Amino acid sequence: MSDISPELIAQFDQARAAGKSLAETEPRAVKAWYAADSERVFMELTNGVIMGFPYQLLQGLENATTEQLAEVEIMPTGSALHWESLDADLGVSQLVSGLFGSKAWMTELGRQGGKLKSVAKAQASRDNGKRGGRPRKTIATAANE
Repeated sequence: MSDISPELIAQFDQARAAGKSLAETEPRAVKAWYAADSERVFMELTNGVIMGFPYQLLQGLENATTEQLAEVEIMPTGSALHWESLDADLGVSQLVSGLFGSKAWMTELGRQGGKLKSVAKAQASRDNGKRGGRPRKTIATAANE
């Protein structure tokens, strides 16, 4: 141990302190599994909270087989879920925050969600139809877009 410089020892101590701080403040997974009956990936956090996500929403898992989904592992620090055969990693804190992938992935999920039909959208369409259809854009409205 005498061959290690005092600066390097100080860096190790600083890294350990930072890791301990993150472990106390950031969500960490202690268990993860795939439930085929609900088609969801679940994770249990250190505080006992269990969260589940439809696998189709998770980047890198959308085309996975049941066997591949069941291979979920927790990274040693508990900060991420990992699927070796899919080469996919998802951060626990991001999942807790509702981020299921990259910015581009989330944008595409939002775009796809906007296409879905809902009771509210159907009612709004009927109401617009009763009033003569969608209101026409005025020159002032178009200029503001």
